[in-house]
Amino acid sequence: MACATALHRRAGLNPLPPSAPHIPARHRFRPAIVDALRIYERNSPQHAPIGGLFMNRVNLFAVLVLALASTSVFAQQPAPTTAATAPNSDTSFIDAEGVAHVTRVVPVPDAISPEAKRSLAQPTPDQGPLEPLSQRRAGTDAYTARARVEWTKICPNQIEETKIAGVPVRIVTPEDISDQDKEKILIDLHGGGFNSDSGSYTESIPIAYYTKIKVVAVLYRLAPEDPYPAAVDDSIAVYRELLKTYKPDRMVIYGTSAGAILTAEVAARIKQLGLPMPAALGIFSGMGDFARNGDSMAIYALRGLSGHLDPPAPGPHDPEYVAHTDPKDPVLSPIYSDLHGLPPTLFITSTRDLLLSGTVNLHRAYLAAGVDARLVVFDALTHAFWYDPKLPEAIEANHMMADFFVKHLAQ
Repeated sequence: MACATALHRRAGLNPLPPSAPHIPARHRFRPAIVDALRIYERNSPQHAPIGGLFMNRVNLFAVLVLALASTSVFAQQPAPTTAATAPNSDTSFIDAEGVAHVTRVVPVPDAISPEAKRSLAQPTPDQGPLEPLSQRRAGTDAYTARARVEWTKICPNQIEETKIAGVPVRIVTPEDISDQDKEKILIDLHGGGFNSDSGSYTESIPIAYYTKIKVVAVLYRLAPEDPYPAAVDDSIAVYRELLKTYKPDRMVIYGTSAGAILTAEVAARIKQLGLPMPAALGIFSGMGDFARNGDSMAIYALRGLSGHLDPPAPGPHDPEYVAHTDPKDPVLSPIYSDLHGLPPTLFITSTRDLLLSGTVNLHRAYLAAGVDARLVVFDALTHAFWYDPKLPEAIEANHMMADFFVKHLAQ
């Protein structure tokens, strides 16, 4: 079994985030049509307004045809790569600017589980317009509802929907929680690209069960409606409120993807505010630098080497979340902040993770600041693979997370 990929990515530039909303192709030609109609209106002998009853329909039709012909709507979208057109050999050319023009045939490693091999073999088209945000959110909601059921079969729990400090939360309570562990709390900041919720169940249910500790999943405000710092503010509000009930050395903050990024941001903000630090942090497929991206953002999509990936584009990563904030703001991008004194932190990523570079770069920054920072990298697996209860590696990763938290809450 092999997976081939053709890469044409410019190092040091930022790809459009896979979580960002995309304009469907059917909408992209509308500006050209409007411009054409305005030209027609100005030059029409009748001087009729657009949509007027006396418009020369023949001339209007000609204008519209020309407008459409000048756009990509009639242009053929590149056909998805198939077995017949996939590259079967490695190529490499590095131009004068260091841009790599490469193809690679990448076999699936033998060391991963059969379930992981089947997951990597799932076909995902590499061409075509990406989904708009509304569709993404609907799909994410449907996925998380299914994931809740699947994880609950493995990890029995009770879930309460409530608010803490005015912020919506889900409180996940595992079975057989001890009196001693009732004094502890885990705070999950979910993933979902800052514009949806893909992890408030998948990140909290297994961790609650394996730690036997209650988890509060924070349903923070989302971009683009509420960009940075709304998510940080909501998370800090919940943390402050929980500090009234729990000792900080009995608390942990963790998250995946956008939630991992948010975990690092919240830790930087806690230090900035002079609040007591939690016992530990978990940064699982994250990053700490919105101003610069590493190689992995130019190589991998959400499903690793499978699926659509736009060429790198200039500007900060995830502009709808960053909004008008300086990408080097020390809370937005904690890699530019003083990281000394942060609690022990576990970093987890994988070799086909689009946030691989971001995770390892932030880990290095934590190490340079003297933080007890541990890094685990799984081979061949894709972004946030631990969401999938069918993968043995996902169970292993969740146990790693849980064991790390339990260890540091016991000290």
